[in-house]
Amino acid sequence: MASSPSPRGEHLLKADRGFSTGSSRLSRLFAPGFHKLLDRIDAGLATGQLDARLPDGETRILGGRAPGVAAEIELTSWRPLIRLMTSGSVGWYRGWAEGEWASPAPEKLFELFVVNQETLGNTGRAKGLARWVNRQAHRMRANNRENARRNIAAHYDLGNDFYASWLDPSMTYSSAVFAEPIGGEEDLEAAQHRKLKLLLDRLDLKPGDRLLEIGCGWGGLMEVAARDYGAEVTGITLSTEQKAHAEQRLADAGLAGQCRVELTDYRDVAGSFDAVASVEMVEAVGQEYWPAYLGAIAARLKPGGRAAIQLISMDAGMFEGYAANTDFIQTYVFPGGMLIEEGRFAHIAREQGLSWRDRTGYHTHYAETLRRWRANFDRAIAEQRLPDGFDARFHDLWRYYLMYCEGGFQAGGIDVAQVTLVKED
Repeated sequence: MASSPSPRGEHLLKADRGFSTGSSRLSRLFAPGFHKLLDRIDAGLATGQLDARLPDGETRILGGRAPGVAAEIELTSWRPLIRLMTSGSVGWYRGWAEGEWASPAPEKLFELFVVNQETLGNTGRAKGLARWVNRQAHRMRANNRENARRNIAAHYDLGNDFYASWLDPSMTYSSAVFAEPIGGEEDLEAAQHRKLKLLLDRLDLKPGDRLLEIGCGWGGLMEVAARDYGAEVTGITLSTEQKAHAEQRLADAGLAGQCRVELTDYRDVAGSFDAVASVEMVEAVGQEYWPAYLGAIAARLKPGGRAAIQLISMDAGMFEGYAANTDFIQTYVFPGGMLIEEGRFAHIAREQGLSWRDRTGYHTHYAETLRRWRANFDRAIAEQRLPDGFDARFHDLWRYYLMYCEGGFQAGGIDVAQVTLVKED
């Protein structure tokens, strides 16, 4: 008898194989310390408050000494605290997936912890053997050429039908830039178009200029650059799904003669270009490959040419702790991923002959983008527009991912920025 196919996205649900999630019986040895962990969280919440309902029915207020984010949590078991102590955010997610804790607004809980990350220290990070195990598992996904294709496929090849069900019609999967003050009046598609124009305006494009986009997604920036700026655009991606969609999109727009999409690693691009664009792709590179990424930009740009990059960065003061661990995102959502520490990244850019100019941050815009995506995602589920094959476990994983990121950006511990790099003559 033929076996039934695995649910779509099953590889992400099982991506913690080889990782520690704090679920072994050995982790129960740490159980006597959970009261001390609550005390540490209480002491570490310099602002804001967490109302916690504990498994024994007791309600405890943590923090509350200064105004800030208010969050709630109900622990149905002590196990998630054990997971948190041993495996950090990887175990914390697993506890949520197993129903060991719940919150009416998990994004507020994540925001509260990120706002207080300096005073909380390593409370929410993996420790000891669990940290070592998770780091080794993460290193096995390092973005060499072979792994890079596999890592990109794990996330972006979930299916164009999947992403189309909850992204805006432009199929733009990166932070929008909204009119300020940010409100609910402007639709997401308009805010995404503003983001693309702001980035492309950094390049001083003239009709006929050759533009390279590293990580072209579903072709939205390519379309705007060719149609509105008259550029000749080459887009590269490692996602077969994105390549197919982008090529059809550009053909439908009558721009196939101006654009081509290649299934190519950034390290293997040839030719010379007047400008380079790259939107939230460098987070898929990995710290050890930052010099290769920036070197590729420098090598492909003509003297005096410009690159415009949109990147996601980690607060510099917390980067060492982040880099020494493996978090929920790296484990379940973006294998091989790594956020930028802007100071180090800018230093490498200068070493490659690229000046760093006109940095503008938009972290609250990303929080709003994520709220919109989550609302779209929930609506797609309610209206049964999500493609067949994704089960409830995957729905929960994806919703958690969107809430986790929203809290981080709203708190400002994670930022998104646009920056211009100019190749020195």
